[in-house]
Amino acid sequence: MQPPSPIPSSLCAPLFEPLTALRGVGEQVASLIGRAAGGARVIDLLFHLPESWIDRRARIAIRDAVPGALVTIEAEVVRIDKPASPRQPTRVVVRDGSGAADLVFFRRFPEAKLARGARVLVSGKFDDRGQMVHPDHVVPAGQEAALPWIEPVWPLTAGLFAWNLRKPVADALTRIPALPEWHDPALLRREGWPDFAAALRMLHAPEVPPPPAARRRLAYDELLAGQLALAFVRRRARERPGRGLSGDGALRAEALARFGHVPTAEQQAVLAEIDADLAAPRRMLRLLQGDVGSGKTLVAVLAMLRAVEAGAQAAMMAPTEILARQHFRTLERICPVPCALLTGSVTGKARTRLLEGLADGSVPVVVGTHALVQDSVTFRDLGLAVIDEQHRFGVEQRLRMGAKGEAADVLVMTATPIPRTLLLTQWGEMQVSRLTGKPAGRQPVRTTLHSLATLPDLVDAIGRALAGGARVYWVCPMVAESEVLDLAAAEERFAGLRGRFGDMVGLAHGRQDAAVREAALADFAAGRTRLLVATTVIEVGVDVPEASVMVIEHAERFGLAPLHQLRGRVGRGREASFCLLLHADGLAEPARRRLTLLRDTGDGFRIADEDFRIRGGGDLLGTKQAGLPGWRLADAEAHEDLLHMAARDAEVLAQRDPELRSERGEAARVLLHLFEKRAAFRTLRAG
Repeated sequence: MQPPSPIPSSLCAPLFEPLTALRGVGEQVASLIGRAAGGARVIDLLFHLPESWIDRRARIAIRDAVPGALVTIEAEVVRIDKPASPRQPTRVVVRDGSGAADLVFFRRFPEAKLARGARVLVSGKFDDRGQMVHPDHVVPAGQEAALPWIEPVWPLTAGLFAWNLRKPVADALTRIPALPEWHDPALLRREGWPDFAAALRMLHAPEVPPPPAARRRLAYDELLAGQLALAFVRRRARERPGRGLSGDGALRAEALARFGHVPTAEQQAVLAEIDADLAAPRRMLRLLQGDVGSGKTLVAVLAMLRAVEAGAQAAMMAPTEILARQHFRTLERICPVPCALLTGSVTGKARTRLLEGLADGSVPVVVGTHALVQDSVTFRDLGLAVIDEQHRFGVEQRLRMGAKGEAADVLVMTATPIPRTLLLTQWGEMQVSRLTGKPAGRQPVRTTLHSLATLPDLVDAIGRALAGGARVYWVCPMVAESEVLDLAAAEERFAGLRGRFGDMVGLAHGRQDAAVREAALADFAAGRTRLLVATTVIEVGVDVPEASVMVIEHAERFGLAPLHQLRGRVGRGREASFCLLLHADGLAEPARRRLTLLRDTGDGFRIADEDFRIRGGGDLLGTKQAGLPGWRLADAEAHEDLLHMAARDAEVLAQRDPELRSERGEAARVLLHLFEKRAAFRTLRAG
């Protein structure tokens, strides 16, 4: 199925003109507006919605003015006191029937409006001395329409002021063409939503405080455009020709015998979903998500062996060499077929032999880093590509990995639990398998918060744990001392702890030579060192069941997801496990809320929901990897209910009118054009 053909752009053309087409907008102002609005076109300005509104309708007598309250008065100018020097203000005395007040101007004085004897409307705030310093607005009493009684407050940037936006916004509103309605009439009646143009006018040029319905209407427009684009991608993915990959189960049986444990019921259920996709005559695009330690790697290995049983090859791409080597060790241990490791450190004759093996098919299974997507890497017959920790790869890398095989199936894995909101957005085109449990034997991790002021006591406690045979991670957020940020460096912390505990302390960070870092990790895994000072290189791919204590220094500097991942490095063995979050004194409230949440729950999915609300989830239909998912009008938290509505609505529309030829379908084409979703189909295929 093809996505709907392009619509004529002439209808929406006025909205995609440059900002300089608007009244009073030169190149300099256009540049400033573009910086604030995220684009330098008329539609970018229209989508740059006010964040709040000022209500100036409270018209009062001067004697009733309350200091600090926003008011509007009507008064007569009775005296103007010019300053004796440039540093002094101009004072204008105004009077109504109840009393007098001073208007104070230190800079520009609107002399034409404030001639003696003139009656004026003045809006602003009085101070404690009964004077209004620099009123917000002064207009002649007979020109009430010139005063913005409900005044929008737009987000600004350095050098841009509200008055720079008023005329351009008013002009932009007149350029909105008569657009067809893309929503079902019953929905509009039920929600009480205005049409698209009216909603924009209500927010940008309100006569009364805008109703919530206006913003919700526009949010739903944006969400529906995104979900409609996803619906077509989903349908196309279901119809993409592939090939069935089936096997006799012999390799899997041998791998499980070597593994020594039976998969959990949840792992078996997920594997059944993957097997059904592999066997189907269409290409698989499936997300396997699960919390730290939920057993995703075993599922991926068994899926790869199914491809090999069918006579094809399988590849797994990991974002770091540490994680790739960890996966390789697992594959070597349980795979009954030859496996290979391809990273940047594999060079010379070894690399040449490996590339030849992939090309002729003698290497059926390979795991590697982004080195796998280099042009020099070719496969005889890649049947399954597994992409681990996908969010740490760029879109282009993920596309290239999936393209290494003819009709290759793609399984994407992430150990960062994904919020419900993102499942409908960034992952909406994928089938989703979810591992919510953990294999038997995983220990709960007790998490505690500690001020850096208690560091000496904490080091003493670590000493007692080491004396009892414990193995401890100590994570620092930096490698070398920063002059800007007062953070403990891994090297400096290593030197201090080494001085206290001697040779039992090791060091691992990303700036080390790979061989040195691997040796440090191997020493810790073997127990030759028992206190490993490290950076976030241990966040994924390090599996030491004997480790039972995790110390994270300056934890307030980490996001929730990395903290949860780091905590997952302990609790893998039989020992009671602990995570100690060291934070700066005088912790800010948002940081305290994050750390308290981590302390109080081990539920990665709850943590992921909160992390999404704090940081956002990346650009849904583009290549941006952080921030809110491509939304300008919708809010992830406030409009989550609309997102679910839009997902259902888009799926129904795509099923009933796959070519968007009906009256509503034609209107939906306009919607897709307005929100520029049509150009995004290719990036969505990357996962």
